[in-house]
Amino acid sequence: MSEKDKVLDAFRKTGKPLRPGDVAKMTGIESKEVSKIIKELKKEGNIVSPKKMLLFSYGVR
Repeated sequence: MSEKDKVLDAFRKTGKPLRPGDVAKMTGIESKEVSKIIKELKKEGNIVSPKKMLLFSYGVR
């Protein structure tokens, strides 16, 4: 399983918005790398960032 798949799987398993640090803890992937992967997933339309959130949180689309 690729790191990108692990990150996406973490979002699917929780079913709620997560911060990059939360995903890093769940997957064992370094936080900076998780942030890069999240940026890619967001660009691809696989995850979204709720506009009303004050902190950066993301959820599965």
